[in-house]
Amino acid sequence: MKISNFLMGEWREGSGPGIALVDPVTGEEVARASSDGIDLEAALDYARRQGGPALRALSYKERGALLAKAVEVLTANREKYADIALRNSGNTKVDATIDIDGGIGTLNFYARLAGKLGDAKYLKDPGFERMAKDEAFQGMHIWVPLAGAAIHINAFNFPSWGLWEKAAVAILSGVPVVAKPATSTALLSYAMVRDVIEADVFPKGALNLIVGSARDLMDATNGTDAVAFTGSAETAIKLRANGATLARGTRFNTEADSLNMSLLGPDVTTASPEFDLFIKEVTREMTVKAGQKCTAIRRALVPAKLANEVTAALEARLSKIATGNPRNEVVRMGPLVNRAQQAAAQDGIRTLAKEAKIVTGGAGGFSPVDADPKFSAFVAPTLLYCADPKAGKAVHEVEVFGPVCTLMPYNGLAEAYALAARGGGSLVASIFTADDAIAAEATLALAPYHGRVLLIDEKVGASQTGHGIVMPMMTHGGPGRAGGGEELGGVRGLRFYHQRTAVQGRLDRLQGLGIGAAEVIL
Repeated sequence: MKISNFLMGEWREGSGPGIALVDPVTGEEVARASSDGIDLEAALDYARRQGGPALRALSYKERGALLAKAVEVLTANREKYADIALRNSGNTKVDATIDIDGGIGTLNFYARLAGKLGDAKYLKDPGFERMAKDEAFQGMHIWVPLAGAAIHINAFNFPSWGLWEKAAVAILSGVPVVAKPATSTALLSYAMVRDVIEADVFPKGALNLIVGSARDLMDATNGTDAVAFTGSAETAIKLRANGATLARGTRFNTEADSLNMSLLGPDVTTASPEFDLFIKEVTREMTVKAGQKCTAIRRALVPAKLANEVTAALEARLSKIATGNPRNEVVRMGPLVNRAQQAAAQDGIRTLAKEAKIVTGGAGGFSPVDADPKFSAFVAPTLLYCADPKAGKAVHEVEVFGPVCTLMPYNGLAEAYALAARGGGSLVASIFTADDAIAAEATLALAPYHGRVLLIDEKVGASQTGHGIVMPMMTHGGPGRAGGGEELGGVRGLRFYHQRTAVQGRLDRLQGLGIGAAEVIL
């Protein structure tokens, strides 16, 4: 089976043999994908010329209705998608739910948000700015949709959520989408887009898909476009440095890998509810999607006085996680997406093991449930303990994209904050404490280095959404190594796809211009 690209209003199969998509449990090929022989510059231009005007002719409310229709189509086919997620990504039912329902749920969130923006086709900041003695001459700021296309380059770990969380915001903004999922797991993205296209949900050119290589796509960008990238920091640097992108001032947003951390407060004891919540959360973040989440906990900072107890509790809990073929109902953790990712994770574990002791798991010698290790891509849940994190280097710089976490003891909160900062900027930090003063202090200390801070205590332990779960009403991104970008965050997400323009003139003219806009604070 060779899957096609949807470009210039039709399904187009790339030339050549293409890239193989495989089942990471069996190693069997499930599909092939290619974009070779397709004029990507023409495809991008088509999106700008056809999709852009058609979307901008609609109001935010009308574009929201399109998103709602897409939600209906995707929801009706949900079971089919779960099967694809198993075959091409090795997802357990829980893994597939996070990805598939996460994508559909984000679409639904922005469909509902559109109602608040109403019949407007552009946005405005509140109020006016007086700039002269004459009160009649004032200024205002409006936000209008970009005239180009949104180019979305996504990682392999979330072929549904990564696709739809970006597309929802761009389409609601009035900007057509050219989606480029990672080819290795593109079968799910392809199936979902195909269903939406066949249901005739969006105007022609509004939703486009490249399942093969992006090739020279970045060379075709211009100053009206916006590129949103999710993936490795190394790839982000290469894409951002593209000559055309730099020369033409193309907008570029990065959400990159990071060494997210979780902090167990010094007030916690083994009898505290927060202790058990911490153990559960670290275990969950290590094993859900086999640790293949850019938001997963990579470093767990614990009071030195509790280091032995935390280590023992995590080792015991991880020992109960059955890892293997998700088709077996006893399995709770599946494989990495392919053998290349498995090899990279194993190399990363060996690097970390030079500075930390392996408590459980490791780079080899693992026998998965109901799967042949000669063909599969499994990595055992691996917990390491770094006795001297202040002297460590790799533990703060090397992210192993898999079921791997390093425990680090700290003596005093100041030391914990210093260790957290050595990650160089991350997407998320979580703090487990029953002490309100510690929660407030730690939040402000960690905020400069993290895009999101999650505070967990007994009162929200059962209702909190999780360290690694990105909610559409909250911003997603992080400083430094994490890319310095930001997306989602409710209406804030629309900012990336709009141009803010200062307008100066007679006050009554500005007031008239404002009547046609939705007033928001971006």
